[in-house]
Amino acid sequence: MNTETEATYANAQIAQAMQSVKAATQRAQADADRPIFHFLPPAYWMNDPNGPIYHDGWYHLFYQHNPYGDEWGHMHWGHARSRDLVHWEHLPIALAPSLEAGEEHVFSGCAGVSPDGETLLLYTSVKHGTREDRPSNEQWAARPLDAQWLAWEKHPANPVLALETHGGPPFRGDWRDPFLFEAAGRNFLVLGAMTDASAEVALYEAVDGSLLRWRYCGPLVREERREGRFLECPNFVRIPAAAAADAGQWLLLTSPYNLVEYTTGAFDLDTFTFTAQKHGILDAGHNDSPNFYATNLLTDAAGGWVLLGWVRGFAKERGWNGALALPRLLTLDADGVPRQQPLPALQTLRGAQHSLGAFTLERGSMVVPEASGNALEIQTTLRLGRAVAAGLRVRSSGDGQRGVEIRWDGVNLTVAGISVALAANADRELSLQVYLDKCILEVFADGGRVAMTRIVQAPAEDMAVEVFAEQGAAHIFNLDVWPMNGIW
Repeated sequence: MNTETEATYANAQIAQAMQSVKAATQRAQADADRPIFHFLPPAYWMNDPNGPIYHDGWYHLFYQHNPYGDEWGHMHWGHARSRDLVHWEHLPIALAPSLEAGEEHVFSGCAGVSPDGETLLLYTSVKHGTREDRPSNEQWAARPLDAQWLAWEKHPANPVLALETHGGPPFRGDWRDPFLFEAAGRNFLVLGAMTDASAEVALYEAVDGSLLRWRYCGPLVREERREGRFLECPNFVRIPAAAAADAGQWLLLTSPYNLVEYTTGAFDLDTFTFTAQKHGILDAGHNDSPNFYATNLLTDAAGGWVLLGWVRGFAKERGWNGALALPRLLTLDADGVPRQQPLPALQTLRGAQHSLGAFTLERGSMVVPEASGNALEIQTTLRLGRAVAAGLRVRSSGDGQRGVEIRWDGVNLTVAGISVALAANADRELSLQVYLDKCILEVFADGGRVAMTRIVQAPAEDMAVEVFAEQGAAHIFNLDVWPMNGIW
């Protein structure tokens, strides 16, 4: 952090929070399992990415942050910026709870520039009290105090949305996570909402160009209420099609206390009707505790959609907890399935390349020479041949006894014990792009039609990379390994 910036721009509460983080930074960054090329705060807790936006040559990222510990609590908005979405610069904490106004947490939200030209952060304001007795959540705005967006103040128009006046049904107090989108020159936002009988993604349209006044349009989607399920962190955007004649499809992402779900389909602006055509899981993992969660979307400098998400499930009491998944270019295939591909700018982190040309592995395993490490990118294409399965082991002991396994059997891809079925493939061939960053493993298969994020653990001495084939020969068409450098 820039201490001069901290002293110049931070109010007393934010300065106190930043001093807390600063005091914990040395311990957090000394942890051997701390990732080096995934974004995370200098220390302590982070969860949802908030308000990502490209403006004036910079990508700004805000995020849910507890500056007082490595578990959830005291929700602030951390802030960082980047020229390429890969290398980051930490900035002063942007938002802290307005304790004098009864605000307990600054929950998730979005960023935008209004048609009237005002830069806004929109977020959910959570009041003091237990979940049962506290007042309902409200949607608040903040605005920058300087041209570089280094300091922010709560907007005098707050609240910009309150349940008592929002014009919609009597939602319960857990009403949150605004996300802005534009359609045909009109401005909308979606929110996660719930009544006693249903859960929905609520749709609102801006009344004017200020983005401070809204009217309820109805549910974008609605489902019967189920215990342990809430459609939080909704994102709704139109993804252009590759063919110019096709207007593309609309994509809805939700994080329903479970694996992130996607729905693609058509959105009718006249009736505010979203007609689902394809539904699935965005990033495979444990149903009850996904490692990839709480997505957000932004457009990059070229106009493409970039997907961000929170990586969760780390060990506690290490002075840090939570990271950002690698930024992914997000497109839709013709069948409505999302394709997630790591941002090309990540290639700037590569060290010296180690390559093996095409070869056949009869059976058993082979250590890849000169390719050891715990911060790696790996690309390969496998064809099973007579083998019943083949794959890679990272963080391997080098003797076939231990390792984090990525296994392909012609039907299922299994990553660190979690399996996902892939589309039928007559050649039994699969392309893999793998990123290992200490305890984070991200695997992209079949050109990004499948993505899997896992938290992994291995003994410190296990650094080898192995390729293996089971019960027969497998063909490896290429195997490229790069050590990865840090982003700071």
